[in-house]
Amino acid sequence: MHDQTLMETLRRQVASRPDAMAYAQGDRRLTFQDVERASNQIANALTAMGVVQGDRVAALTRHHLDCMLLLLATCKLGAVCMPVNWRLTVAELEYIVDNGQASFLLVDADLAGSALQARLPRLKQLVCTEQAGEGLPGFEDWYSRFGTDFTPVQADTSDAALQLYSSGTTGLPKGVVLSHQGLLAVAQAIETDWEFDHRHVMGNPLPVFHVAGICVLVATLYTGARTEAYSSFDPAAYLQSFAAQGITHTLLVPAMIQFMLQHPAARTADYRNLRLMAYAGSPISEVVLQQAAEVFQCKLVQAYGLTEVSGVATFLSWADHQAGVPGLLRSAGRPVGGARLRIVDPTNLKDLPEGEVGEIWIESIRNLKEYWRNPEATAAAFPEGRNANGGWFRSGDGGYLKNGYLYITDRIKDMVLSGGENIYPAEVENVLMRHPDIADGAVIGVPNSVWGEAVKACVVLRPGAQSSEPDIIAFMRANLAHYKCPKSVDFLDALPRNPSGKILKRILREPYWQGQARAIA
Repeated sequence: MHDQTLMETLRRQVASRPDAMAYAQGDRRLTFQDVERASNQIANALTAMGVVQGDRVAALTRHHLDCMLLLLATCKLGAVCMPVNWRLTVAELEYIVDNGQASFLLVDADLAGSALQARLPRLKQLVCTEQAGEGLPGFEDWYSRFGTDFTPVQADTSDAALQLYSSGTTGLPKGVVLSHQGLLAVAQAIETDWEFDHRHVMGNPLPVFHVAGICVLVATLYTGARTEAYSSFDPAAYLQSFAAQGITHTLLVPAMIQFMLQHPAARTADYRNLRLMAYAGSPISEVVLQQAAEVFQCKLVQAYGLTEVSGVATFLSWADHQAGVPGLLRSAGRPVGGARLRIVDPTNLKDLPEGEVGEIWIESIRNLKEYWRNPEATAAAFPEGRNANGGWFRSGDGGYLKNGYLYITDRIKDMVLSGGENIYPAEVENVLMRHPDIADGAVIGVPNSVWGEAVKACVVLRPGAQSSEPDIIAFMRANLAHYKCPKSVDFLDALPRNPSGKILKRILREPYWQGQARAIA
């Protein structure tokens, strides 16, 4: 199978398996034929409201099925689907939807209040996933009056299909534009390396605004498998779903695995269908890995990647997990799907020999097409330009290669990775410094046994100011998505700086990371 676009993939499944179940969420079930008809209706509805090739169409939803239908409909138009993180504040939502220049927004009923508060002058249509939430038209009612036939635009495999937002070191989120080719290449890697095909069922509790959540939806479309989707993660319910829904494969962040293992039902649940559990988003402890192997009795695979590489750069296979090679479980694995890695000195951009730590560079056809409306950031991410294999992308992660395996040691970019979410201190610091009592401040990541890392604020108060840790955390939570906010605050007399005035984050982090094997969780 060498589909060039997502539309070709859907057509192939409709031609061969029209009545097979494609997606399920709760009581809702969609066959491949259902997906074809509904996405055609949505494409017709979007066309009627003026959406054309190249436009962005936004989704603020927990509903995997609606987001997938919208993704396929926009692809048929040559437009681009733009899932948005539903944990954002109104101001953050305003920025992203406006930056994407989206004229349409699909929103859940419980999130509609934020969308209605937001100032979105370009928005022409706001539709609710549920029926008539907040007085808005329901999604199915909105599109069902349109025809079920639609002729897709001619599309190239390198055309944009999806736009996800990743916070940037400048403090403003960047739109990461991913191509049909990149998304399908991830699906092919999952099919091959996870031995995943039309006989299997993918459990998916990951949010659709996250690259992993959307990529496994594409993988089931590509292979003809079924997705059992969950709008939220409940450890007890998910443990039951392995037997109840016949889940054979799943991709989770390590914190989810840990929460399941801590549940009393973990050792009595039925895992007879479960074949493979992949984990990604943050490192996992060897203790949790050992417990997972004992309890779930399935293959374990680690995935490392970034939004900018369509989610996948390397896999640490089940064979690697079983090899018994000292230290190998701390590796992120080997490149997949034709990707290549280099370790480069981030200052002079020269390649480093095996074993030396530098910045991880990735060459892959899965590399992002561009940062939306940000040619400067795109050029900076590819200092050597692009090539037929996607060009060499600067990951911002630090690591080294040994015997073909990648080991991640630190971050070149100033990023905190908490529970699978990328949090950029610059964005958090921009809000922190608006607090009237703070004279100086910095944000770092510190070890956390559940989330990998937790956000900590280090602040210097203005003379005479009396703000406490709860005061500052409450201020941050009122102005920023809660998952980005500091979980703790340290009060200092001064922040360490170099002669040019740059804050020395390394010195701030050192006390918290003493005794850790590496400088990230």
